[in-house]
Amino acid sequence: MTGAEMPILSLSSVSKSFGALKVTDDVSFELAKGEALGIIGPNGAGKSTLFNLIAGNLRPDQGSVFLDGKDVTRETAMQRCSSGIGRSFQIPQPFGHLTVYENLLVAARFGGSVGAGEAPALCMDILARTGLAAQADKVSGGLPLLQRKRLELARAMATRPRVILLDEIAGGLTEGECHELVATIRQIHAEGTAIIWIEHVLHALNSVVERLMVLNFGKMLMIGKPDEVMAAREVREIYLGIEA
Repeated sequence: MTGAEMPILSLSSVSKSFGALKVTDDVSFELAKGEALGIIGPNGAGKSTLFNLIAGNLRPDQGSVFLDGKDVTRETAMQRCSSGIGRSFQIPQPFGHLTVYENLLVAARFGGSVGAGEAPALCMDILARTGLAAQADKVSGGLPLLQRKRLELARAMATRPRVILLDEIAGGLTEGECHELVATIRQIHAEGTAIIWIEHVLHALNSVVERLMVLNFGKMLMIGKPDEVMAAREVREIYLGIEA
């Protein structure tokens, strides 16, 4: 981030507990406009909870979330979606009885508040960009995994987000499928959309992101350039299970 440029997203001392278990512990960071940030950490580190706090599915016990300088901490997930935070889920959750195109139309109209006249063209453009044009009229519940992953990404894009949260979108794919999906994500990033991406497929993640954050037991262990983060002793010990 240069000069006094306003970050597109920032978290200030965000914490969340479930009973005695603190799953997010005083997390603060800023995301620049158009930046791609990766998040890694062992299972149970609090990665998905952090996404739920950013997207509005959960409210923090303390701390604040800002979108483009506006405090959205008390806003609902629907309000944050309309404001520009889109997300995919680790387990794809399309409306299984609707077609691929209809899934995008619902996301555009109700998630992104796109006008009725504009939504069809927007959805068809996104279908083409995500490699789903040939599946537009297929019922989404019968799609194979790669296409359901693509649909998760396409639905997030249909809300016209300024920030997209990707939750392990490359998980479960073959090497070739992963390569195809990463190419799509890289193109979305090149067009200026900011991305926060939780992923265990590190080669996919590090081929896109400019910075990498490590979470452990709800705390931000470190954040920085991917090669520097992956070379850090504490990351190798805690995340990779290697005694440095």
